[in-house]
Amino acid sequence: MDKLRVAVLGATGMAGQWFASLLEDHPYFELVALGASKRSAGKKYFEAVHWIIPRPFPQKFADYVVFDAADPDTLKEEVDLIFSALPSEVAGEIELKYLKRGINVVSNASPFRLEPDVPLMNPEVNWEHLQLLKHQERWGAKLVKNPNCTTAVMTMPLRPIMDEFGIDEITVTTMQAISGAGFAGLNAYAIVDNLLPYIAKEEYKVKVESMKILGKYKEGRIEEVKFGVEATTTRVPVLDGHTEVLYIKTKKSVDVDVVKDVLKSFKSRPQELSLPTAPENPLVVREENDRPQPRLDRMAGNGMSVTVGRVEVTELGRIRMVIVGHNLLRGASGVSLLTAELMYKEGYI
Repeated sequence: MDKLRVAVLGATGMAGQWFASLLEDHPYFELVALGASKRSAGKKYFEAVHWIIPRPFPQKFADYVVFDAADPDTLKEEVDLIFSALPSEVAGEIELKYLKRGINVVSNASPFRLEPDVPLMNPEVNWEHLQLLKHQERWGAKLVKNPNCTTAVMTMPLRPIMDEFGIDEITVTTMQAISGAGFAGLNAYAIVDNLLPYIAKEEYKVKVESMKILGKYKEGRIEEVKFGVEATTTRVPVLDGHTEVLYIKTKKSVDVDVVKDVLKSFKSRPQELSLPTAPENPLVVREENDRPQPRLDRMAGNGMSVTVGRVEVTELGRIRMVIVGHNLLRGASGVSLLTAELMYKEGYI
């Protein structure tokens, strides 16, 4: 099988490092180029990157000369697809340069996520949304986004709950890992022995992105769902893995054993296609009172499963659960790669 040639933008950051690691021996994609900031351009990858993720450094890319991600002219390789792990404040302008050159982009960054013709993908949850690409004609290539990491984790259990019982409203409180802020994103003095009770723009993203992801594709557009979302997002001194406490008011009455069975049995198109990055079980239900925990459960399904625990029906008839998902895999690089795999197998690239 001929592999598609791909490049990574933002290759020296944590999400970019995960891309490099995941693409080292990928069956569909051949990583041929690594782009980063101007200060890294011209250096070999092993010289430019401060390798920090808990995976071995991919030696096959060590001598790749890093190109300037902001300047497509410095990309000397022919590529079919770009994975973007660029910071959101610069990603929009840079990604457009590649799109206008006819290069498809799958991106972690927030610009264009809510545009009506741009799929906002969490593949098990809304694989049908790729059909938007049939109507995306403004660029010479295809643009696909993945959601905010908190939203990616949260919408996984919400999908089967919504399909089975309907949802009227949810309340979520998050305890988010510091890696979500980037390697240099938080001063140690700010987070050690502390909890930060506010993350800029995060609560808004959780609300609006969930409405789109859980919506239904119909005649070239997404009919967004309409239910109440109340979110409180916090940062805690955990390296990787977002923990979220969900209260879900459903349209139908629920039984706790039925809820657990619905979560355990959830599978979707990526599992049907046996995609390389798809976990066998997208949702893992734990029965222990003290699970899930980020240190113990963030790598479930190679970091692509969401672990669910403390599933209960409250006195008010709401479903309460605690969930953990890896913010850099299910919430960033891994979900982008899974999306690209789905695009490849479904014939979109």
